[in-house]
Amino acid sequence: MRRIPSRLWLLCALYFVQGLPFGFQVTALPVYLRTRGVSLAALGFAGALSLPWMLKALWAPLVDRYGSERVGRRRSWILPMQVGLALACAGAAFAAGRESLPLLLGLIFVMNLFAATQDIAVDGFAVDLLRPEELGLGNTAQVVGYKLGMLTGGGLLVWASASIGWSGLFLVMAALCLTVFTIVLFVREPPPREPEGPESPKLDWPALWARIKSALTVPGTGWLLLFIGTYKLGETMSDVLYKPFLVDAGYTPAQIGLWVGTWGTAASLLGSTCGGLLAARLPLLRAVALTGALRLLPLAGRWLLTQTGVSDGGVLGVTLTEEFFGGALTTVMFAFMMSRTDRRIGATHYTLLASVEVAGKAPTGPLAGLLADPKFGNLGYGNMFLLGAVLSAAFLALLAPLRRNASTAPAAQPAS
Repeated sequence: MRRIPSRLWLLCALYFVQGLPFGFQVTALPVYLRTRGVSLAALGFAGALSLPWMLKALWAPLVDRYGSERVGRRRSWILPMQVGLALACAGAAFAAGRESLPLLLGLIFVMNLFAATQDIAVDGFAVDLLRPEELGLGNTAQVVGYKLGMLTGGGLLVWASASIGWSGLFLVMAALCLTVFTIVLFVREPPPREPEGPESPKLDWPALWARIKSALTVPGTGWLLLFIGTYKLGETMSDVLYKPFLVDAGYTPAQIGLWVGTWGTAASLLGSTCGGLLAARLPLLRAVALTGALRLLPLAGRWLLTQTGVSDGGVLGVTLTEEFFGGALTTVMFAFMMSRTDRRIGATHYTLLASVEVAGKAPTGPLAGLLADPKFGNLGYGNMFLLGAVLSAAFLALLAPLRRNASTAPAAQPAS
């Protein structure tokens, strides 16, 4: 059996800690708020806590530009961000003990800020180290690590909170962050895999901005950004309402936490692994087309649940299938994004693409809540699930212009 390089395990651990706060936010928090009578319209705006993930491109050039050569260009950012994340988790434990919801929500925002900034450096670290033939496995480590963090923060620790309490949940998260911090502390950061010419990998500001401009003016970039920004649009619109739909259908938070937060995330992890293997064997756009088409089946299945009635078997089948194909699509899409990244500005360029992905799906949470809420759009769950499936099908039409521009990948452009 082929040995998995240690750098992939390290990437997996780094992405793991970044997924902890987001897992709590997207899985546990909606159920918590809905069981306390929070409206669908208000619930949709809870996604604003992840705003740092959408805006991180604003400070990504700082991460690319500055860093200690002695500590390591990427470790200079990763280490302090992990300490900050651990301290924010400890603060959340205090807020949970005092039952202060505003303070807790504020600290979840701060956790996302530290995790998103670390993500910039870790993405650059991955771009520096991964060989072209490792993009599939590398992005499997990325997605699987992140989703294991989500599974832990939004599933396992929520389940364990019955014994350790909400404060204990956040203290365990802090301990996990410090554990990975200790590992990274003793890791020596190697130089970038493919330095371009004799110039330093640390660009000065004029060269950095020139490089960003060059990457964003390659023919077909507009289609690329539209492609990345819309691939999760319909799925996210459906996801935002799925857990409240299950609450209103009579399922308990414990059932939802087990089925969606734990089993669903496990199915997503399996799908992400399969997606990585698929990305290593098929052209990346073909892998995106296949997984994107298969994703339509469970999205339509959610609509079908609203028409035929819910059952345990139906909910489990739709949940696990959607998580599996959604996970596979995410991995192949991230591998495709990394294949289009200029290595000299890896952290900034990949972060720009990732920010477009987050920004593309960000409006769907508030919009879905408003359209479904009886006091506003009153479209209901069924119509919104159908709309999500239709938007996901429409996304596949963007594959045609992407194929026409496949030869203009920014990573293939010569150094300026």
